[in-house]
Amino acid sequence: MKFLAGMGISMATVDALRAAGHEVAHLREEALHTLPDSQILDKAVLEQRVVLTCDLDFGDLLAASGGRVPSVILFRTRDQTPGAITPRLFKVLEACSPALDAGAIVIVEDGGFRLRRLPIQRSQATPRPGFEV
Repeated sequence: MKFLAGMGISMATVDALRAAGHEVAHLREEALHTLPDSQILDKAVLEQRVVLTCDLDFGDLLAASGGRVPSVILFRTRDQTPGAITPRLFKVLEACSPALDAGAIVIVEDGGFRLRRLPIQRSQATPRPGFEV
C-alpha cells in the first residue's frame, strides 16, 4: 500500500511501514510541510496514496468533497508517540485494507477505530471493536 504521511506522523512510524514493504512519502522529506490540507489531499489522489494524519480537518474536507478518494487514516489518540501509533496503524491495516483500497476514512481512537466508507454520508459510521496494543 502507498501512504502520504502528514507532519504529525513520526519518521519512526514511516520507517516501520517501509520495513513492512509499504511505499511511504512524508511531507517533511519532500519539503512540503507548509502545504495546505486541500493540496495534501490532491497530492494523495494524484499519487494514489492513503493519507496518514493527526489533523482533524481532513475528515471535514473529505465530507465536503463527496469523493471516493483518497482514503485517510486519522489518529485521535491521547498518546501520539510512535510506540502508540505504529502498532495501532498495523492493526488498522490488517482489518481495513480492502476498505482503504476502495475509499474510506478510518478514525483511530484510544479504544479502537471507526470506519466510514467514502463518499461520506450521514449515519454511515461503522463501529469496530476495540483492540489492545
